[in-house]
Amino acid sequence: MKTLILGAGYAGLAVATKLKPTPGLEALLVEQNAYHTFETRLHEAAAHNTPVTLPLTPLLRGTGVHLEQAQVENVNLDEREVTLKDGRVLTYDKLVVGLGSVTNFYRIPGLAENAAELKQLSDADEIFNFINRVYSSDYTGNRDIVVGGAGLTGVELVTELAQRAEVLSRERGLPPIQIYLVEAGPKILPVLDDALRQKAENTLREYGIHILVGHRLMSATADSVTVQTADGQQQVIPAGKIIWTGGIQARDIVRGERLEKGPGGRIAVDEFLRAKNYPDVFVIGDMGLALNQEGKPVPTTAQHAGQQGRLTGKNLMRLAKGEELEPYEPTTLGEFVSLGGLMAVGWMKLPWNQKLAITGGLAHVMKRASEWRWRASID
Repeated sequence: MKTLILGAGYAGLAVATKLKPTPGLEALLVEQNAYHTFETRLHEAAAHNTPVTLPLTPLLRGTGVHLEQAQVENVNLDEREVTLKDGRVLTYDKLVVGLGSVTNFYRIPGLAENAAELKQLSDADEIFNFINRVYSSDYTGNRDIVVGGAGLTGVELVTELAQRAEVLSRERGLPPIQIYLVEAGPKILPVLDDALRQKAENTLREYGIHILVGHRLMSATADSVTVQTADGQQQVIPAGKIIWTGGIQARDIVRGERLEKGPGGRIAVDEFLRAKNYPDVFVIGDMGLALNQEGKPVPTTAQHAGQQGRLTGKNLMRLAKGEELEPYEPTTLGEFVSLGGLMAVGWMKLPWNQKLAITGGLAHVMKRASEWRWRASID
């Protein structure tokens, strides 16, 4: 059973590291980088140059999975072919697609051309280099930062950047930079309840971050953004760096005549995470449109990607042994938002569908614990 696993993000790596050498199962992991990136910690790399990668080769020992460092160009499900950037074509009996997402710029004029992203290590390096450059004595350009999108990534990024800027201002005797968080919706962090959201918002304001909710980003240039309020008032905000974290969409590289797609270009899957009409193809992580027990789309989070990957790894071994597949039953263990340093807010799941709200240092520990669990699951 020749099996290709495309991508070593949270979903794909969970598949590969769950596998064990199994008679009849031949697995190849195709990934363009030689490392796995902790995407949920890229904001730390962007502000503090924190290491957020792990080399893949040691993680694959004992799994029976081989690594092919290459970039996927496109996937043709009808021909059962995966074309690589270098022109090679791979075939498969079973396919796992875990290629993640790309930034959705929503066709906002000038945004894709002028905004940085926070999707990979090079993005974090670009932001880190900027904030250090503006705190050099010979820097003469605009020093302010505009971050579009006040979800988890945007909020975590602005707090870390504010914390880093505070340190640099103190060390180098330069005035602080201004950081703007722009959100089209009526509130930041819609995944949290009102009390936790208010706690987070208070922390952002203590950092001096300008929170502009109800402000739609209308256009961007190399050195400014234009935002508009619900009543049509427009404002131009000059910026030395524009960063967009306001949305994602599935990578659009999978083709198939019978393929079904939903919102954000995500590929519809069945209860076993197989693409509908393509029972030999598993689609997991950000690319897959899995549904929860209420029939709603499963969020595109690292914890759900890991759950899907581990289950798919188990199901591949079941297929090789001729056993029945196990259906996917998503569960959300909690959600924590880092607010810089040892500060965080969030909630954890309790029995009987109850939630426990946690703030401060304990929330920080819980957020770190979820990362430790992930690390343990792939070692």
